[in-house]
Amino acid sequence: MSQIGFNVPFLTGKETGYIAEAAKNLKLSGNGPFSKKCQSFFEAKIECKKALLTSSCTDALEMCAILLDIQPGDEVIMPSYTFVSTANAFVLRGATIVFCDSRADHPGIDESKIEELITPKTRAIVPVHYAGVACDMDVIMDIANRYNIFVVEDAAQAIDSYYKNQSLGSIGHLCTFSFHETKNIISGEGGLLSVNEEKFIERSEIIWEKGTNRSAFWRGEVDKYGWVDIGSSFLPSELTAAFLWAQLESMNEIQNNRINIWNRYYEGLQELRAFGVNLPYIPSYATNNGHMFYFVCNTGTERNQLLQYLKSNEIGAVFHYLSLHKSPYFEGLYSGNELINSDKYTERLIRLPFYYNLDTYDQTKVIDTVINFYRNSIERI
Repeated sequence: MSQIGFNVPFLTGKETGYIAEAAKNLKLSGNGPFSKKCQSFFEAKIECKKALLTSSCTDALEMCAILLDIQPGDEVIMPSYTFVSTANAFVLRGATIVFCDSRADHPGIDESKIEELITPKTRAIVPVHYAGVACDMDVIMDIANRYNIFVVEDAAQAIDSYYKNQSLGSIGHLCTFSFHETKNIISGEGGLLSVNEEKFIERSEIIWEKGTNRSAFWRGEVDKYGWVDIGSSFLPSELTAAFLWAQLESMNEIQNNRINIWNRYYEGLQELRAFGVNLPYIPSYATNNGHMFYFVCNTGTERNQLLQYLKSNEIGAVFHYLSLHKSPYFEGLYSGNELINSDKYTERLIRLPFYYNLDTYDQTKVIDTVINFYRNSIERI
């Protein structure tokens, strides 16, 4: 076990109390009082038309694929440098994934390369707001509107992030968030679907409730409920929602602290530029939500040597995504162009320890250890 771990989940102290309250109320299944409070919170904050808690961000993405009526042969454009759930949700519906390269200055999708990938079969674009930093949504929405295709924002890492003063999750037709224990706001496992198109609201509730109109029944809009569409059990338990509500009450405090940690890394590691290392880049149109701190080494060998050096100093750093177009599942299916930047981040990106309770002493140790590696390295291939 590393002395300084990579991630340590933060609890506000209210989580178990709210879980006990839910148990006392004998409302344990989904869509209870805590679920409704969380959903109302996000509808106000994101300014979306409908917010639905899900058991994971993966579930929310799968709901998007169903809502868009993705069929075998439909094409969906997304970055290769992302988590497998981004692609899996659409593959499960029979879609053909069309991978786009990342930007040279940031692991997010290269917006300038999207349009050349569009064909008559393209149904959706799925931009991933990597590290909580917004993609250039004006460019993406302009392309989508001109070609009459949908946009699903994968904002798994991007809670409380903005694009030109618009909350991420309010711009695309649909959007998904994650509350996994590695995220800023957590519920262990958990996610959220935000809906920005009126035409998807009613059906999203039906899909969410196993393909039934149960939600409409409980609101008194129908006299009975039954099976009216495909769906699954996408909603989380009330215990998960109770945990999440405790986190949301402390959201401003959590965010401010994480941004301070990010800023200390950024300021403390400026010397790395002299060694050719690329620190995180945040475009002028985007905000920083303090989700992670990464940088990009000169080579894969250098990155691996640094990981080992940090481990020997009891510091838990990690690499991140492996390009999906070169994954064991997809490699034989990929026939597109070489994705140079995606492969660069696969080979050279490193993430440093980042969590709410990372104190200044430990963070200074991480910073000093990284700098010492570069100062003392005789050879960086």
